[in-house]
Order: sequence, then C-alpha cells, then structure tokens
Amino acid sequence: MEEHDKEEGVEAGVGQAKWNQSPLVCHGHSRPIVGLHFSPVTPDGVFLASASKDGQPQLRQGETGDWIGTFQGHKGAVWSCVLNDSAFVAATGSADFSARVWNAVTGDVVHEFPHKHIVRTTAFERGLTAKRLMTGGAEKMVRLYDLEKPEAEPFTFGPAPDSIRKCMWSLDNRRVLLSYLDTPGIDVIDLSSQTVVKRLLHGDGDGSSAVLDMVHTPCGRFMVTAEAHAVTIRHADSLEVLQRFSIDDYEVESADYCPERNVFVAGGSDMWTHMYDAGSGALLDHGRGHHGPVHCVRFSPKRDAFVSGSEDGTIRIWNMGSL
Repeated sequence: MEEHDKEEGVEAGVGQAKWNQSPLVCHGHSRPIVGLHFSPVTPDGVFLASASKDGQPQLRQGETGDWIGTFQGHKGAVWSCVLNDSAFVAATGSADFSARVWNAVTGDVVHEFPHKHIVRTTAFERGLTAKRLMTGGAEKMVRLYDLEKPEAEPFTFGPAPDSIRKCMWSLDNRRVLLSYLDTPGIDVIDLSSQTVVKRLLHGDGDGSSAVLDMVHTPCGRFMVTAEAHAVTIRHADSLEVLQRFSIDDYEVESADYCPERNVFVAGGSDMWTHMYDAGSGALLDHGRGHHGPVHCVRFSPKRDAFVSGSEDGTIRIWNMGSL
C-alpha cells in the first residue's frame, strides 16, 4: 500500500457546496494520467483503474486510493484502462498496437489482441454477464471481440472519418458511440444495421471542436461530454441535450456529472478542478494542487468523492462527504 500526501487543495467559491478535505494524492505513475475508470459498487468495494503514458496501468481501491497492483506487459503508453461491471476483468489499450484483457484479481494477461495502429480506447459491454469488448484508435476501425470466443475474428466497423478518441456502449449494448481525435461530434452507430444513424454535434448545433471526453453517469441515465469550452449533459437513451454550459476560462478536457447532488466537475488546461451547479451553471468551488493540465475527472459511484488525473502523473481523490 502507498502512503498518501494531503495538500492544501480547495479554494472557497460561491454557492453552497464545499469540499470538506484536501485531496488524497496517489503517487505511483511516472508519466501523465490519461484515463480513469471506476467500477460499480461491488461486494468487495469500489475499484479505480488508471491509464498512463508510462505504460503501467494500475488498479487501486476506489475510496482510499490504496495501490492494489500494476498490469505489466505493455511496451508503450497505455491510453485506456477499464474494468468490467464485476471488476474481475480489466482491459487496456496501448500505443504498442495491442489491446489486452487481464484477470483483475491475479494481474495475469488473459487475452492479447494485436492491432495495426495505436489503441486509444477500450470499453466492456455493460452488465454482469456481458461478454464483448470494444476497441478503437488510430486505425479508424471499431472492433468488437467476443471474450467467450477470443480466437474468433472480431466484428469490425469502419473506416471511421478520423482516429477514434473514445468508444462507448449505449442503449442496452445495442448502440455504439464514437468520438474522434480531431473531427467534431459523436457518431451514433446502430449495431443491428451496422450504420451511423446520427451525428451529435455540440448542442445539436454546428460544433467546431472535437469531443475530448464522454462518459455515462454511474446511474446510467445521463451522458456527459467535454468539448474544449463547453460541457453538455444529455439523456443517455434519447441523447437529447438537457443542459449545455459554456466555459471560457480554460480548455475543458474532461467532465462528469453527479445528478444526486446536481453538480458537475470539469478539469483541463488551467491545472485546477472545478465544481459547478448543474442547474444554474454557477461555479461552486475550485480544487488546486495539480502541477499540470487535468486530463480526466470522474465521480465515484458512491457519489461521495471524485477523482482527477493530471499531466503531473498523480491521481487526486477529492472527498465531498456523504449525501
């Protein structure tokens, strides 16, 4: 287990929500953190997976940040590290042109899937009995692997219009969402027809910048996107825009929403984390302490904390107290 530093981290803002503690600071990565992923609440607790350019994806206890283990074997930066809903299986995507599936209990590689270019994103099908893994990246192809038949050729879809930044399952695993490295918007793919049925642009307008982050809330009812100078909250199934907030003070790289508290958090180029009221868009608080841009923010599924990962190679856990 690792020791955690505590830093002066919170600057009082306007509004009623304040973070009660300085963040727990989790060391262990030697290069920038580029991805964070919480498991759902499991009988064994909550787990946090981290992806880093150091090529050493890690697994931690989600509430304390205590290090559990490192998935060793990649020979390049790891852009994605995710857990399935049971938290027994992990998947990683790397600049070494491979995706790997791991036993998250033992740390052993279960499957290795070679690609022809950098793998930037991985996503497990949702549900405790789900069996498919999706990958995407610089090859501009979506691959769906059946983990019960790993030797079989994957289902493929593409080519996409650009390198795939993020892939995500939607609508009970019947739909796939793709965002791109430079191309604005999100493509909505219906798996039964294998076609793009819709392109989501910023606020259904004429978006001018790429979607840098997208995530479903733990409850599954909402989708959140970060788009350089805006955060958009959509209904997860209908994809209707519910709220859109302009943020001009910094470039937003990542955002997440907690409907139970009606707040959202964002991080980006100014090296701070920011909490906003999701009704009015009012800034409630800043969190300081990172020494580089914040590349990822995520709420815990227990809704009592959120985490941030930065260019400085650290993960910070910001405690918000019980609901």
